[in-house]
Amino acid sequence: MQIIDLLVIIAYLVATAWLGLALSGKQKNLKGYFLGGRDLPWWAVCLSVVATETSALTVIGIPVMSYLGDLNYLQLGLGYILGRVIVAYFMLPRYYDGEMVTAYAYLGKRFGTSTQTTAGVTFLFTRLLADGIRVLACAIPVKVILDGLGIHTNYFVIIVVLSLVTIAYTFIGGIKAVVWVDVAQMLLYVVGGILAIIIISASVGGGWLAEAVEAGKTNIFVFEGNPISADASFIPSFLGGAVFAMASHGSDQLIVQRLLSCRSKLEAQKALIWSGIVVVVQFAIFLAVGLALWAYYDHALPADLGLTRDDEIFPKFIIEGLPTGISGLLLAGILAAAMSTLSSSLSALSSSTVNDVYGKLKRTPMTDEQGFKVGRWATIGWGIAFILPATIFESDSGSIVILALGIASITYGGLLGAFVFGIVNKRANAVDANIGFALAVAVNAFFFVMEKYVTGEVWVAWQWYPALGVIVTFVVGGLLALRHPAPASTDATAAEVEGSTRR
Repeated sequence: MQIIDLLVIIAYLVATAWLGLALSGKQKNLKGYFLGGRDLPWWAVCLSVVATETSALTVIGIPVMSYLGDLNYLQLGLGYILGRVIVAYFMLPRYYDGEMVTAYAYLGKRFGTSTQTTAGVTFLFTRLLADGIRVLACAIPVKVILDGLGIHTNYFVIIVVLSLVTIAYTFIGGIKAVVWVDVAQMLLYVVGGILAIIIISASVGGGWLAEAVEAGKTNIFVFEGNPISADASFIPSFLGGAVFAMASHGSDQLIVQRLLSCRSKLEAQKALIWSGIVVVVQFAIFLAVGLALWAYYDHALPADLGLTRDDEIFPKFIIEGLPTGISGLLLAGILAAAMSTLSSSLSALSSSTVNDVYGKLKRTPMTDEQGFKVGRWATIGWGIAFILPATIFESDSGSIVILALGIASITYGGLLGAFVFGIVNKRANAVDANIGFALAVAVNAFFFVMEKYVTGEVWVAWQWYPALGVIVTFVVGGLLALRHPAPASTDATAAEVEGSTRR
C-alpha cells in the first residue's frame, strides 16, 4: 500500500464531512434535525436503511463467512424480507398516526411515560454496545493498513478520528446529512466489493466460481442440525431472521427514524420493503468476494496466512492484492460503511435521548429550542461514548458479525414484544408491559452470557432471541393482564353514549 492510498482515504473523510453539510443545510428545529422535515425521497431512505444496518461488519465480516463456509447466510436475508413486509403493513401505519418522532412514542401513547422511557433507555444501552462493535470492525482493517505503512497506532486513536469526523456532520446537519451521506457511502462500498471481485477474477481466472461449486461452497439452504441451536440451519435463519427484522425495523429507533422521515406512509412502506431486496443483493456480493478470496489464497486458513483474526482476510487482500489507489478507495468504502452506521446511531441515540428520556423526565414541558440544544449535545456525548465498548470487545476472537447481531437481539425481542403486546392485548397496562419486557431481556441476556462467557455451548441460536423475547413478553404480560377487567367493546361504549344522550 502506497502513500497515495492514504491520501485517497483522507480526501474521502474530508469530502464526506463536506457532502453531509452541503446537502443537509443547517437544521434549526427539532423536527428538521431528527426527521429531516419529513421531506426525504423513499429511494434515498431505502438506501440509507441498507447502509445503516450494513456497516463495516458486512464489508469485512461477511466475506469470511463464505471463505470458511458457504452461502447459508443468505437464508437470513430471505427472512429479513418477510419481516420487513410484516412491519410495513402492521406497524408503520401506527407510527404515522400522529406526529411521532421516535419509535417508542407509540409505547408512550399506549402505556404511558414509564414504558416509553424504559424502552428508550434500553435502546440507548443496546445500541451503544452493538455499534461500539461496528466501530471496532472498522478499526481492525485501518490498523492493519497503517501498520503496513509504518504508522503504528492503537485502536483508540483510530476510533477517535472516525468519531470526530462523523460527529461533525451529524451535529450540524442532523438526519438529512446522515441520509444523504448514507446514500453516497453505500454506493461506494458496494462498488468496492464489485471491483474486488473483478480484480480477483482477472488474477486467478474466472474459474473460481466453478471451483467453489465443486467444493460445495455455494450451498444456500441448510436443513441439517438442531433447529433450536444450529444457527446455520434454515428454520432459525429464515423464521428467526424474519422476527429479527420485525424487531430491528419495527422497534429500533435507528431504522424507524429514517422511515418517519419519508414524505408519506406509502413511501415509507416502499422504502422498507425494497431495502430488504437490496440487502439480499448486497449480501450476495460480499459472499461472492469471500468465495473469490478463497480461490485467490488457494484455500488457506486465515491462521496459515499469519492473521490473528479471521475478519482480517479481506483487509489483507486490500493491502496486498489491489492496485495503488484502488486499495485506498476500498478502504474508504469500509470507512464509509462504518461512518454510515456511526452517524445513524448518533442521530437515533440523540433523538431517543431527547424525546424518550429528557422530554419525559423533565418536569416542565420541553420547548423545541431546548430539545434541539440537548439533541446536538447528546450527539457529541454518544459519539465519545462509542469508544468504551469498542475497546472492551477488542479481545473477542469470534465472528464480529454474530457478536454484534447477538447483542442487539438481546433486547430486540422485548421491544418487539412490547409493541405487539400493546396492539393485541387491550386490557394490559404499563406495569404488565414493563415486567414482561424486563423479563424478556433478562432471559435473552442469560442465554447470551452463558454461551459467550460461561459454557461456550450454544443452547439457543441468536436468531431465536427476538422470537423468544416476544414469547416471554406475551406470556408474562398476558398473565399479569388477567388481573384487570376486559375493556368495554367499541360498540357497547357507543351504545351507552347514545343511550345517555337520548335520556
